[in-house]
Amino acid sequence: MEHSHRYRAYPEQEVAEGLEYQLNIHRQLYNHVRWDYENSREDDKPSEYEQNNKLPEWKRKWPVFTETYSKAAQATVARFHRNLSSLRERTEKGYNVGRLKRQSPSDYRSVTYNQSGFDLDEKRGRDRYAYVRFSKVGWMKIRYHRPIPEHASIKEATFKKETTGEWFISFGLETDDADLPDRPDVNSLDASNSVGIDLGIQNYIHTSDGKTVDWLDLEDEYERLCREQRKLSRKEHGSNNYEKQRQEVAKVERHIRRKVLDYQHKITTCLVREYDAVFVENLDIAGMLQGDGNARNKQDAAWRQFITLLEYKAALYGTHVVQVEARGTTKECASCGVETAKPIWVREHSCPSCGFETDRDANAAINVLQRGFSELGLGWPESTPVETVAATDTTQIESVTASHVVETGNLGV
Repeated sequence: MEHSHRYRAYPEQEVAEGLEYQLNIHRQLYNHVRWDYENSREDDKPSEYEQNNKLPEWKRKWPVFTETYSKAAQATVARFHRNLSSLRERTEKGYNVGRLKRQSPSDYRSVTYNQSGFDLDEKRGRDRYAYVRFSKVGWMKIRYHRPIPEHASIKEATFKKETTGEWFISFGLETDDADLPDRPDVNSLDASNSVGIDLGIQNYIHTSDGKTVDWLDLEDEYERLCREQRKLSRKEHGSNNYEKQRQEVAKVERHIRRKVLDYQHKITTCLVREYDAVFVENLDIAGMLQGDGNARNKQDAAWRQFITLLEYKAALYGTHVVQVEARGTTKECASCGVETAKPIWVREHSCPSCGFETDRDANAAINVLQRGFSELGLGWPESTPVETVAATDTTQIESVTASHVVETGNLGV
């Protein structure tokens, strides 16, 4: 399994200048790889392997490229072809895309060292700090807030300069499947150790066993962002004051992203620790953002990021995470299966066929749980009434506030 750890870096001025210099050279190399590809005949476009073989020739012709570490230069070539593959995939899916553009200094902000050219010294630092060395650059201090697991091997290291001017180091890790916890046997799953998750608008999530987690309040952050953006609009573009204010805007945007990500980390960690199986809706996020109304709330929810975190942590904690078809989970009765149309403002589910009543999102979460069992080839146990899976009375639903999640680091339930 591949995963990564990210750390804040504190390079001294000389090292920071070396990082900036390497960024600029690799940006030029990336643009040259693009130029070489674009100017080749349509029926003879060079592959990644062929362009890697051209590196020695390019270094002789343009000595500036000799100042790059060989593995890092190859990673830059691979980066272009990886972006090219992503472009092809989107084209095959019917998206109208253009060509890869030339990278400007503000666009190209990271360099990857693959397999070698970097060292991590965990013993040199003190008080949760360590040191990292990059070839052609030097040593720098990082905030080592979580050690690299003993069973994980470091495959690559990346340094990145954020739009705020801060530096970060990411380590690409690989863990053998044998070192990961075993997932529970599918046949051992039941409603007591499994959960369905409804990703909602009124609550951030609603679980099939009657728990809700409130939305994270970002109103103050967005008010501050608007203020800083208004200040930026009054600055002369390209001036020193404009650059200072642009970094202030970037810091507020970064704070919002980090706050949402931290919130999701705490919720997803609790879910994979508490349950043997987590079932979640496979939402069409892009389509939802293009729809009318509530677009910012949907974007703030970062549901695709939430699902990605769930799947990523499932392997680390030995949990099943399954995405199920989202269409109809709200309309369909979890007790009898009869569909009943409900406008968005109707927050209660009341089935006209069987009389089953519960919260609208609770009904959807139970449907997600049932579809998850079907996805795994398990029948929904008829001996387990729906009423025992979730609270059918809204007064029994256990609500967890966003501030409680942030303070305690988990759902606290």
